[in-house]
Amino acid sequence: MTSEITRRKVLISGTALALATPMVVRAQEAKAPFKFGVALPLTGPAAPGGADQVQSLEWSVAEINAAGGAGGRMLELVAADTQAKPQVGVDAVTRLISLEKVPLIVTAYSAVVAAVAPIVNRAEVLALVAGANSPRIAEMGEYVYTTYPLADVDLTLLAKYTREEMKMKKAAIIFINDESGKFGAQVFRDTFTSLGGEVVAFDSYEPGATDYTGALLKIKAANPDFVHLQGNAGDSPQVMQQLRQLRIEVPVTSYNAAYSPQLINQVGPAADGLIVASLSPGVSDNPNVQPFIDRWKSEMGREPNLLAANQVVSDTAYIVKALVEHLDNAGQELTGKNLRQALLDIGDFKQPLSGDVHIDDTHRVVKPVYLLEVKNSKFEPLAKFR
Repeated sequence: MTSEITRRKVLISGTALALATPMVVRAQEAKAPFKFGVALPLTGPAAPGGADQVQSLEWSVAEINAAGGAGGRMLELVAADTQAKPQVGVDAVTRLISLEKVPLIVTAYSAVVAAVAPIVNRAEVLALVAGANSPRIAEMGEYVYTTYPLADVDLTLLAKYTREEMKMKKAAIIFINDESGKFGAQVFRDTFTSLGGEVVAFDSYEPGATDYTGALLKIKAANPDFVHLQGNAGDSPQVMQQLRQLRIEVPVTSYNAAYSPQLINQVGPAADGLIVASLSPGVSDNPNVQPFIDRWKSEMGREPNLLAANQVVSDTAYIVKALVEHLDNAGQELTGKNLRQALLDIGDFKQPLSGDVHIDDTHRVVKPVYLLEVKNSKFEPLAKFR
């Protein structure tokens, strides 16, 4: 199966160029653009999230270029469609590496990351994972680095919150049978039971499924105190909707994949009571978030799908900028091998929307976890953990 690749040359606009200083213009002429790949779902069920993430990243790249680029070097984004499917992701990443010759790729979705990890490791291409939570990502090779905390951060804290703060005793867990679902559900289950809770149902559904009745009826029969949903952005609204249609009225917990206006729009008032763990700050935690949302409303007429994921993907542009500047200042080639070493040498990266991040050779990231609850069809802040 082939995948769509689109070239996004997000360079200085005519207005910005007219305002640029001669020094900046000369620097642009002296350095070729740095081209990097982005492998995200642009078609298929996960496209609403993936396409929005690419749009947010394009805005960041355009802002960086308008301010002079990465030390005078323009950034060029080349996007490839993964459909959030492993084999399509393999095709997309292979084409980015072999045809576009990119030394760095931004990607997401745990199942896709697991599939493409051998390819980027073999090719010595740096992969920045900006939205996948399988704990196994930390062990997928020396060229695979997450910019985003894995499930053993947010799901551990979420399970502790349900047990210790909400005083829940019996949990039911429903999860998608893929890299993210299986391993995320295991983290939640193991943490909850280690604290004395009981998991009364632990059922999965296959990727691409649209009817979850079988698993949900088992959950209903188990009579849990709450349900934990470990789905993805495309199927979580449908699972939530069918869960309520079967009159399973207990609270529901989930993670970043369910933090989306798309879910509330589809499920409606029945979404009330959903608690999600987000790994990006909200408007009350970071003053840069509200202008970002306002831009989406002004230019796109709506809020972005998967706001927290958009924040993380958008901010990878600033990591790319820092890596390019570091190597240019050192007079080194912009190869995947050198970019990887620059990532470790710098370590700490400023990120305007999702919060600063430290990256090291553990391949893990630890950041605050924000819990939100749907009340009156709106996500409201509930708690914050550091």
